[in-house]
Formats: sequence, structure tokens, C-alpha cells
Amino acid sequence: MKVIVLGSGIIGTTSAWFLNKAGHDVTVIERQPGVAQETSFANGCQISVSHAEPWANPSAPLKILKWLGKEDAPLLYRFRPEWLQWNWGLHFLRECTPGRTAENIRQIVAISEYSRQTLQAVRAETGIDYDHLTSGILHFYTDKKEFDDSLPAAKLMRDLGCPRDSIGADEVVRIEPALASIRDKIVGGDFTATDESGDVYKFTTGLAQRAADAGVNFRFNTTITRLITEGSGGSAKVTGVEVIHPDGRHQVLHADAFVMAMGSFSVPLLKPLGIDLMIYPGKGYSATYAVTNPDAAPTVSLTDDGYKLVVSRLGDRLRVAGTCELNGYTRELNTTRCEAITRRTRELFPGACDYDNPVYWTGLRPLTPSNVPYIGKSKISNLFLNTGHGTLGWTMGCGSGRAIADIVSGRQPEVDFAFTGVPRRTPGQFTTSLPVRA
Repeated sequence: MKVIVLGSGIIGTTSAWFLNKAGHDVTVIERQPGVAQETSFANGCQISVSHAEPWANPSAPLKILKWLGKEDAPLLYRFRPEWLQWNWGLHFLRECTPGRTAENIRQIVAISEYSRQTLQAVRAETGIDYDHLTSGILHFYTDKKEFDDSLPAAKLMRDLGCPRDSIGADEVVRIEPALASIRDKIVGGDFTATDESGDVYKFTTGLAQRAADAGVNFRFNTTITRLITEGSGGSAKVTGVEVIHPDGRHQVLHADAFVMAMGSFSVPLLKPLGIDLMIYPGKGYSATYAVTNPDAAPTVSLTDDGYKLVVSRLGDRLRVAGTCELNGYTRELNTTRCEAITRRTRELFPGACDYDNPVYWTGLRPLTPSNVPYIGKSKISNLFLNTGHGTLGWTMGCGSGRAIADIVSGRQPEVDFAFTGVPRRTPGQFTTSLPVRA
């Protein structure tokens, strides 16, 4: 079957990889000159299965109110005259109940654990070097109430099979000695030894090269203008995708099936087809620093709860990412928010990095109100969804790509997850066996 994948971030690239392994003829369309040039370019780099709580939780509404108008707030909600933003906000509030939060955590953990195991299998198969570390993720708290409030979520994670251990301040510093400079401020933490980190850009580019070598056709610098359909109701299908090539030439490309993996930009392309996805762009920031004193820089991937920042060591670089700004599709850097990241990183690890020459970046995370992505079938028979992964595209990437390849191929994915338009399977044991070429 001929399949066109729309988008080549971590989600689109893994989709193409597994579709190719399943025996399909795969073409990837991307407006950028290469893979992983936008949201997958410089994120926090954590594979954070056990720290995957949704933004929507019982404590979120009061926090958002407290942060309103603060330029350096971890979550900055800029009200705009947009129906999607207001509607998204209402759905977000509905997801903040304890019951909805617990169910969303179950969904996120299921696809994330499946994805981590799939990533490990792909890594073993391909040998891609992406500065990965398997030393776990350490989440530390500097606010006693926040730490106390985290304990039920940590227990839920353990109940779901994730070894997320709540620990004291001394144990936090023992695991990561680079935090010794703020030992007096740390009130506790939790540690998951099975979590990982690594450079998502390096991984995605490495996987894309291997996919191209296996026959996947990547069409870069190619802009998608619309999806063309025929029929209506249950008989509707996509017949082609209209694109503009680098030389300005228009063309309609045809395929048997289409996979939407364009993150936040999935919404405007699907709306004319009557598919209204509840996805809003959340602008995330990152800063990358050259490590000048390796002994003072962390070697365990960290999450700073109070500032909603994640820290990952990538060889001789330190990546610090986080915060979220709900402000439409703009990617303009906010100087105040950039400086807040550097100020906090310097406070945590004084003398560890070159803080005078940071490389700042923003990306538009495709946020659903629940943080649960759309993976599965749309109401159009040959159009499939793999989008809306929010802050967890890297964490869920390999599992999402493998699952959508199964769904496109008419198979049931081997994970108990509420796939869009696909009946739930009976919960069973996770597997890391990879599909073979048909």
C-alpha cells in the first residue's frame, strides 16, 4: 500500500520507519529542508514515562490564575480573540478533576511505557548515537506543599508498574551531587531509574537516514496546501494532497492512505475536512549551554518542579527546557522567559556552563487539554491521525509510530491505549518485538 506521511518530526519519522518495516511504500512530505526542524529540534530530551502527569490536574486552575500576567511564569496564558483557544481552555478545565487526571495518567503511562520499550528495541537494531543516557530521571522539589501533593501521583505511577520512588532531600543530592549548591532549598524528590534522556534531533535524523536507505522517500522544502477528498459521510476518502515544490510548482500527490503527523499545524489542514481536533499550540522554550566544568554539571536528567524545567546532559552540552506560553502560532522569543531559564540554571549549577552564550529556541507543542494524543483513525476511512503529543512527543514517539503502522496495516496495536476510532484491546503484556517487512 502507498502511504503518505505528512510531517517529519519525531512522530512523522517514526511513523514512516514502522510503515516501511510493515512493507508499505512510504513518502514523507515536509516543508522544512530536513527532519526534526521545528518542535522536535531542541526540546528537553527526556524519555519521562514516570513523570508524565498532564498539565490538567486539580491544582492547575489556581496556579494559572496566580501566574496570569507574569512574563516569566511557568505557564503563561495570553487571552486571544480565538474560539479555539477559549474552547480549548474550557476542555482543559474539565480535565482537571481528580478522576479525569487519574484516567489521563493511565493513558499517558500506557503509551509512554510501550514507546520506551520500542525505542530501546530500535536503538539496539539501528545503533543510532544520540547522546542517550539511561541513568534515570530525578524530579526535585523546593516547595513542601508541591512535594506533598506529588505523593499520590507517585503512588499511582507505582500502581501502574512505574518504579517512581519518593525520596528525601539527602537522597536527591546523593543521586545528583551537582545539586549540592541548593541542598538547603530542596524538600524532597522522586527518582525513576528506568527513565532515559537523549538528543531527539540526533535520533530523528539518524532514523530518517536509515529509513531513506530502506526506501522511504523524503520530500523536503515541500509545502502542503490542502487535502483533497471525494465522497461524503462514511464513504469519504482522501484522494490526494496538494503541495508546492521549492520551484513554486503545484502538484497533487496520490496515495492509498495518509497519516497526519504535523503537530499543531494538523488543525488548520483538517478543519476544512470537518475534522476538529482539540489541539492548541503551546510555545515551549529551551536553552542549550556549552559545559565548561563537567564535574559541576549534572549527569542525571532532572526535573525542577518549581520552575517547570527539565535538564538533560547531552555530551558536552546542557539542555534546559520547559515553560509553556499559550499565545497562538507565534514562535517569537520572549527575552524575559529566556533570561529566566538562564538565571535559574546558573543558580542550580554555578560555574558548570558558559552562561554568557546560550542558544535559545522555541517550539510549538501540540497540546490536547488532557495531554493524551490523537493516535488512530479519523472519520475519513484512509486518513489516520498521529498528532497532539504535547510535551511528550519524544517520550511517546517510537510507540506512536509503531502503533499507527499497525493501525494502517489493519492490525491491533499491542498496547492497552484508547486509540482514536479503534476498539480497545484486552490489556496484555507489553512486547518489544518489532514488525518485520511483509
